[in-house]
Amino acid sequence: MASTAPLHGMRIIECSALGPAQITTPLVDLGAEVIKIEPPGGDYIREMTWPIVEGVSLMHLHLNRGKRSLVLDLRTEAGVAILKELVVTADAVVEAMRPGSLGRRGVGFDDLRLINPKIVFCTISGYGMTGPYRDFPSHGVAYDVWAGIVNVATDDEGFAYIPEHASIGIHAGPLFGALGILAAVIRARATGEGSYVELAQSDAAAAMDWLRSETWRAYERPESEVTGNKADNFERRAPGTGGMVEGVRYQVYEAADHKHVLFMASEQAFWKNFCQGVDRMDLFEKWPGSKYADHARGNRELQAELRDIFGTKTAAEWLEFGGRVNTPLAPVNTPRTLLQDPQFADRFPLLPAKDLGSDQLFTPLHFIDEELPAPAKAPTVGQHTEEVLRSVLGYDDDRIASAREGGAFGSDA
Repeated sequence: MASTAPLHGMRIIECSALGPAQITTPLVDLGAEVIKIEPPGGDYIREMTWPIVEGVSLMHLHLNRGKRSLVLDLRTEAGVAILKELVVTADAVVEAMRPGSLGRRGVGFDDLRLINPKIVFCTISGYGMTGPYRDFPSHGVAYDVWAGIVNVATDDEGFAYIPEHASIGIHAGPLFGALGILAAVIRARATGEGSYVELAQSDAAAAMDWLRSETWRAYERPESEVTGNKADNFERRAPGTGGMVEGVRYQVYEAADHKHVLFMASEQAFWKNFCQGVDRMDLFEKWPGSKYADHARGNRELQAELRDIFGTKTAAEWLEFGGRVNTPLAPVNTPRTLLQDPQFADRFPLLPAKDLGSDQLFTPLHFIDEELPAPAKAPTVGQHTEEVLRSVLGYDDDRIASAREGGAFGSDA
């Protein structure tokens, strides 16, 4: 059993607003110390989106859990001076806002590496530092529609709208950023050289959906060079999950209790196991399929047979069947039902609301024979200002009073 968390001893100074603050959340979960620098009025993430839990947004409670909040007015020399003192002690600085915001205050990468050559400076934004969209204001949905992930829907009155969808860019961007920070810190500790890491949440959305966009690009080449697979008789099909619409042996089916299961017997061996398990080897003999990735596309006769078969058992019974006869079946959950799924409950015990203000999912990473420390509740504005100054920089009462007089914490502090 390790005595410390994996990232114990890593200190990150985060200057963030809204969702991009998620870039350090997985690092906090693994034991990094994150000091969130807030302006005197605080990050208005506490009032953003829904739900609002006892007056505070779920987004703030989740994204900023485990962090310490220190209020600094970076419009003042005193505030900038304290930030620089903190950077001397840190491994990384995060600029989770429009690129260049810290540089305009005299604490950009070029300024900070003069006082800490090993510093890793990471800036995360909507569209990044370059390109024609770099100065566009934006919100999270923009990155997914930009990346071609969300299709436009139309209501009964003919108005276009944003359909419910999984947000990719606002989550993938911070994960890529956390990976970049870790890589840069490892190199900095080995070589003494810092890095300037930059990423866009829009780019991250596109990177996560690479298979569809790269498929379209591949299809620009001649059919003699790029085809479908053997099971498709080498006929091209729609990119990504769009190519699943006509699937039969790889498709969703309704069970007896009106829940759905995903059937994934595209490999011949799994398909044979299924047919044997339901005592319908006639189906295998009539449609044996090929060895790999054969979805029996467009075979409505077989699809009708499978529809009737799946209607004979409950979803839970089908899952037990799949494990017993070795054929892939999965429950079709919603964001609401997922939390009641037994696999979820086993793997993802919720961090309780009594500790964090809301029930929250913890990191999906498991360190065998280790228990990661539970993060603390997301901070109130400036909750740890004096604590950080005392514990990190060694300030005494007089120095704190002097910084307050210099306006470091804002005019009302």
